[in-house]
Amino acid sequence: MVGMDLASLHQELVASPDLLIVQDLDGVCIPLVKNPLSRSLSADYVHAAARLRGSFVVLTNGEHEGHRGVNRLVEKALGDSEKARSQGLYLPGLAAGGVQLQDEFGNVTHPGVSEAEISFLASVPGRMKALMCSMLPALMPELSDQELSVEVDLAVLDTQLSPTINLNHLFSRIPDDVAHQRRLQSMLESLMQQLMAMAVSEGLHDSFFLHVAPNLGRDPLGCERLKPAVKRDVGSTDIQFMLRGAIKEAGLLVLINRHIAARTGTAPLGEAFNVRTAPNDHEALLALCKQRIPREQMPHLVGVGDTVTSTINPSGGGWLRGGSDRGFLTLLQELGCSYKRPNRVVLVDSSGGEVDRPSLTDGSLAGISDPEDPLHFDVCIPGGPEAYVNWFIALSETRTELTP
Repeated sequence: MVGMDLASLHQELVASPDLLIVQDLDGVCIPLVKNPLSRSLSADYVHAAARLRGSFVVLTNGEHEGHRGVNRLVEKALGDSEKARSQGLYLPGLAAGGVQLQDEFGNVTHPGVSEAEISFLASVPGRMKALMCSMLPALMPELSDQELSVEVDLAVLDTQLSPTINLNHLFSRIPDDVAHQRRLQSMLESLMQQLMAMAVSEGLHDSFFLHVAPNLGRDPLGCERLKPAVKRDVGSTDIQFMLRGAIKEAGLLVLINRHIAARTGTAPLGEAFNVRTAPNDHEALLALCKQRIPREQMPHLVGVGDTVTSTINPSGGGWLRGGSDRGFLTLLQELGCSYKRPNRVVLVDSSGGEVDRPSLTDGSLAGISDPEDPLHFDVCIPGGPEAYVNWFIALSETRTELTP
């Protein structure tokens, strides 16, 4: 499954003439934590990303802006809220699955998103809290009114474009009770379906979808499958209420299109191309690239993620594969094959944080991949975000030294 180590990848990328690193954030350069407000970024990482300008973008289901946004982590790392904007030190790329576009100076746009959708999303965190307050006491009657209020506040992530419920802190109260963890997951799934019904009742029939993290791929109706808790793996911890079209595969094409436009002056997929106008089907995205992007314009792509899952189907019929990074990493790998480019897929072990996840340390990839998995990892990083960040900083320094 694994073809090279970090040192070999470094040597391959230092002199790549048209490199584009497409990187997830949480679990990759930010250790996973139970309370997302306690996340942190290293200042050295922020400066390394700036040195790789033109060759580095982010692709995340988190968000750039807001009090929970990664921009706040950048400003905190630098110790100066104005420095990032004046010097262009924000992390460029797509957030909220692909509907929040940002440049290095923190200029944010939301291509293809309507005012009605923005307005409904603004109401979602309040609705989430009300539903949790009504549903959680039956599952956790031991919580006092004050404890219930605290847990709900910790669980509801009031992001602008992808409001989320995160169960990690609740799971920490019942660390070894798999049956109880599964009941909480079922409550979360039911709650989010109620929110979807509210959107439909207010005329937003095709505006949103539910992103489950981690997940077990999609069911026949196209909905993401929840990953039930098992011993030593809590499974799905979050469900995000997201804008339809905000999938990382489509986001990958948006980033490639913008990269080519910056280098050549022409966007092969069109200046207005965005995730909401892009095809949702994996094969259609690949076909669009092959139709519109010449081989000589396709960059050398490196995809970096941490959330990839594979679990044997309990009802038979092979494996249930998912994870929020699987789709874009698979498409990136297939683009490499199609264009005969040495694209690389890098998997970072995010199990060392505060969240129970399958680990890379024993080399088995159990719960992550399987013997028949079409997605192959060129590099695995069992050392987690710390090891990846150290490598990333070294790569940025070496490429800077080699730049004329």
